[in-house]
Amino acid sequence: MENFQEQLKNRRTFAIISHPDAGKTTLTEQLLLHGGVIREAGTVKGRGSHKLASSDWMAIEQQRGISVTSSVLQFDYDGKRINILDTPGHEDFSEDTYRTLMAVDSVVMVVDAAKGIEPQTKKLFEIVAQRGIPVFTFFNKIDRDARPALDLLDELETILGIQAYPMNWPVGSGQILQGIYDLQKNTMVPFKKATAHPEVVEETMDEVELIRDAGNTFDQEAIAHGKLTPVFFGSALVNFGVTEFLREYLTYAPAPAAIKTINGDIIAPDHTQFTGFVFKIQANMDPRHRDRIAFVRIVSGEFNRGMDVILQRSNKKLKLSNVTQFMAEERENVQTAVPGDIIGVYDTGNFQIGDTIYAGKKAVQFPDLPTFTPELFNRVIAKDVMKQKSYHKGIEQLVQEGTIQLYKSWQGSEYIIGAVGQLQFEVFQFRMENEYNVEIQFEQIGSKVARWVAPEQLDEKMASSRNLLVKDRYDQPVFLFENRFAMNWFHDKYPAVVLEEKM
Repeated sequence: MENFQEQLKNRRTFAIISHPDAGKTTLTEQLLLHGGVIREAGTVKGRGSHKLASSDWMAIEQQRGISVTSSVLQFDYDGKRINILDTPGHEDFSEDTYRTLMAVDSVVMVVDAAKGIEPQTKKLFEIVAQRGIPVFTFFNKIDRDARPALDLLDELETILGIQAYPMNWPVGSGQILQGIYDLQKNTMVPFKKATAHPEVVEETMDEVELIRDAGNTFDQEAIAHGKLTPVFFGSALVNFGVTEFLREYLTYAPAPAAIKTINGDIIAPDHTQFTGFVFKIQANMDPRHRDRIAFVRIVSGEFNRGMDVILQRSNKKLKLSNVTQFMAEERENVQTAVPGDIIGVYDTGNFQIGDTIYAGKKAVQFPDLPTFTPELFNRVIAKDVMKQKSYHKGIEQLVQEGTIQLYKSWQGSEYIIGAVGQLQFEVFQFRMENEYNVEIQFEQIGSKVARWVAPEQLDEKMASSRNLLVKDRYDQPVFLFENRFAMNWFHDKYPAVVLEEKM
């Protein structure tokens, strides 16, 4: 077995982000194909057939052909151990996506070459940019008619505010696609199905000269800090340009990085003390066993099966004996793992999202993961009053996972759930019915502006029909304002009361 330092050097942990239908899941599958973990790539477009995307394991994902949870996929390629966190691609994505981006060392951004930068891509990129992590861009679907490559490059820089450096360049697109020109090796990679169009090749070489004269300089330091993005062109669906992309990505993407604790200490990956944090919790990945898995990103030290760790929040000692790693729905018991790896710890209710775990006597606490202010709210009730036990258990577990956020009426026991996007409600309803056998119904209270207030500043008389007073899952007071006008009116009436917004 490789020594610890060698294993560290060979780890690559990244997430793929994109707008819906840009081809994120298809690219993921081609990467798994390269790693030899699947023999045939199913495509989400073919969901009417028996073929389903290997990375989409939840039933609702298979039905609708979209990713709504973050899978963890692992494979080996060219001496590297690769961990892909496959993030949701639907426009109504949840906080799960944001939290997943806290657990990676780099990001692959997939953009449809016909559509360019779309709203979802921009939204996700902003989260990535805040962390300053490396971004690698893959312009997909060049086997279809695409926009001019120079326009795409310009739009990338203008809209996202990041400098771009082309690693290869498309020679035509769609019906006249000739191949891609590798700017690193100065060679043409021909498209197998191409029909000869010499004028397209000639035009491309003029563009290549222009890029070399007027384009950005390759700067590995700028890539490492998320200031410069290496750009690739290809087509995941027909597996063209994917090998070249993967080869270059593995060359320039970073190994696991150091992380700062809340005390300001820097925990380097090669630090001997084992540390990690929980960025995701998922119940019922295997409906037959009603299991619950806490996904832990290892930050430092080496994990060994059966080791004892301390759960920082409760100071509770836990033995990590039932631990798995994932390839979509496939899982296997893991004996050892190193920083950059994602391990799944079977959980009986000990863990919460954002928890730090560590071995040894020196306490460690990583910063909390971000919480986001919901924008949509529904009252929720169980249709069958005889299923209250399953109803409460389902809500409790799905809230702990971060599927939705839970609020209760201030005086009563009425449940109100909040979400960033409408799809979260659909996933919640689907899972309550299919995993907990509880039918629920929603009573819409629509879009609200949620703001937290300090308990010492609260007077219940401040509540009105225009600002509903509720409590969050930690019993902290929250006002749900009808709109921003109502919030401003409240602020004018009670100027001393601080209204807090989450991210």
